[in-house]
Amino acid sequence: MTVVQTRDELKSLAEQAGRDLEEASALDILRWAAENFGPRFCVSSSMEDAVVAHLASRALPGVDVVFLDTGYHFPETIGTRDAVEAVMDVNVITLTPRRSVAEQDAEHGPRLHDRDPDLCCALRKVRPLEEGLAGYDAWATGLRRDESPTRANTPVVGWDEKRQKVKISPIARWTQADVDAYVAEHGVLTNPLLMDGYASVGCAPCTRRVAAGEDARAGRWAGRGKTECGLHG
Repeated sequence: MTVVQTRDELKSLAEQAGRDLEEASALDILRWAAENFGPRFCVSSSMEDAVVAHLASRALPGVDVVFLDTGYHFPETIGTRDAVEAVMDVNVITLTPRRSVAEQDAEHGPRLHDRDPDLCCALRKVRPLEEGLAGYDAWATGLRRDESPTRANTPVVGWDEKRQKVKISPIARWTQADVDAYVAEHGVLTNPLLMDGYASVGCAPCTRRVAAGEDARAGRWAGRGKTECGLHG
């Protein structure tokens, strides 16, 4: 395993890998991550599906899979997390916000997600992830370029300036058809809500089913003028 310590070394490594691995397979990208970072590499998963976690477990058995339990998840999402933990060769780490939903309601008033969704996401997603990633040099996401215009330029490997870490999106070049084919071939766990009209699964109060012709992210924060939670921009 390559030992990389300084910020500049990490950033340089990320930028070079982004160029070198653009045409590499998702599994080879994750093998590169395992070789370079070992236990200082983790996968983030919303438990919409376990595709990247499954791929990463093939490259680095026992890999840490970080899940943000916001307190607002659908029961199906929690069930998917529990199933992934039970059947896959991964180590699921559940991160939680500093305050429970009840404590947040007491401080900011109920249904903060309706009144100030950016603040709600910051408190229940962004801050817990930043704290949870403190012990890692690199993290992997399931971002895909075809999901929405805001993700069209996602690099397979890039530099996360906000967190000063290498950010890896091994399936960035995949289409939904590629995801479906991988799930079918390997029997990968997926969130049951994907079979019930939800193309993208987030917190229950801010997620709806999508209509025909809408992009996969259209059901997230619908009507709020918001497209990302802050984890990815």
